[in-house]
Amino acid sequence: MRLWSRELWRIAWLATIGVCLGWLLGSAGLGLSAGLAVCLFYHLRQLRVLFQWLTLNPHNEPPAASGMWGDLLDRLYRYQKSQRITQGRLRATLARIQESSEAMRDSVVMLDRHGDLEWWNSAATKMLGLQTAHDRGQHITNLLRDPDFISYFNARNYSEPLTLTSPIDERSVLQYQITLYGDDERLVMARDITRLHRLEQMRRDFVANVSHELRTPLTVLLGYLETYGDLADQLPPRLGRGIEKMQEQTQRMQNLVNDLLLLSRLEIDQGGEDHQPLSIERLLNSVCQDALALSHHQHSVRVEIENDAGLVGSEQEIRSAISNLTFNAVRYTPPGSQITLRWMAMANGDACIEIEDNGQGIDPVHIPRLTERFYRVDKGRSTTTGGTGLGLAIVKHVLLRHDAQLQVESHPGEGALFRCVFPAVRLAVL
Repeated sequence: MRLWSRELWRIAWLATIGVCLGWLLGSAGLGLSAGLAVCLFYHLRQLRVLFQWLTLNPHNEPPAASGMWGDLLDRLYRYQKSQRITQGRLRATLARIQESSEAMRDSVVMLDRHGDLEWWNSAATKMLGLQTAHDRGQHITNLLRDPDFISYFNARNYSEPLTLTSPIDERSVLQYQITLYGDDERLVMARDITRLHRLEQMRRDFVANVSHELRTPLTVLLGYLETYGDLADQLPPRLGRGIEKMQEQTQRMQNLVNDLLLLSRLEIDQGGEDHQPLSIERLLNSVCQDALALSHHQHSVRVEIENDAGLVGSEQEIRSAISNLTFNAVRYTPPGSQITLRWMAMANGDACIEIEDNGQGIDPVHIPRLTERFYRVDKGRSTTTGGTGLGLAIVKHVLLRHDAQLQVESHPGEGALFRCVFPAVRLAVL
């Protein structure tokens, strides 16, 4: 502020001197103009010096100047110097990020807001076949043309990864994960999961083969036990009780084998061949009757229909999922509990089937693991009720095959709510 005042005083003195000289020469106006012209010439000269410095030698020290111009040049120089230091730090940070990305075994691809390729590491070159000389600036879907990847990319829902075969090697399996950042830019990461995929396939084949091989001897064993059971009245009481226990355990093993076979089929088979419009009201009423029979009418089971739409899907699979959830509600709630099966529309256009009970509820700590195979909240009680530990895993896979998801809301002492949410594209007019 002091420099600015000094500059104003300088202009005032030059104007005053010009007026005085002009008055002595008989033209005060001409003298004032001359004084202001000298001031203008000085500032134009300093402006020219500033322009030459910024355009020709911006990295050199500023030219010498006094007053306000000297302070302005010094401030600009200090600002440029701080900016150069900041840019240097940013370059070093970017270099470290690129070096660390180059050291990664996973592919890293950076896309701009339009989906065009900006940068990728060397792993992406080997794994995805990207070439720096030709592919920079290309849209990602021009290079990764799998229809599933294009749908995944355009859906903008990246909560779950996508698994596909490699675009350059059909023997390799890649898992893609996309992350949004910045100004609608995207980071695509691809990981080679060929070994894990093969191990998972071996596990599925092993479970399916063992379950299939166990099915025949169990059927034979159960048949003979049923035959002996019909003769229980003619056998000693101790032997009769033993045959009854063997029947129970054999039946339990057969249920486990059947669930394993169903789960293997859901994992391996793509499905969709038997999808057709279904009447959810009729399906829920049928499940309700089965649940009442299972509980021997000791539970109150009711159906609420708040949506007139039907659902496109496999009736057998949907019935299996809803039955599993409803029968679990019967098994794990005390007699006299209220169980409600509800079909309703949601605010966003989707629809859901809800199975709600007022039983003992589930601790929220268990909810993330409920759909894992053989996971039990209460191992002792699940054993006595005859559960296989595969029911919710079956529900999860059935819903995945119908583009749906399972939501669970529960707290101890407040009952449980299982919600199967189906997208609007799955609804049908009956």
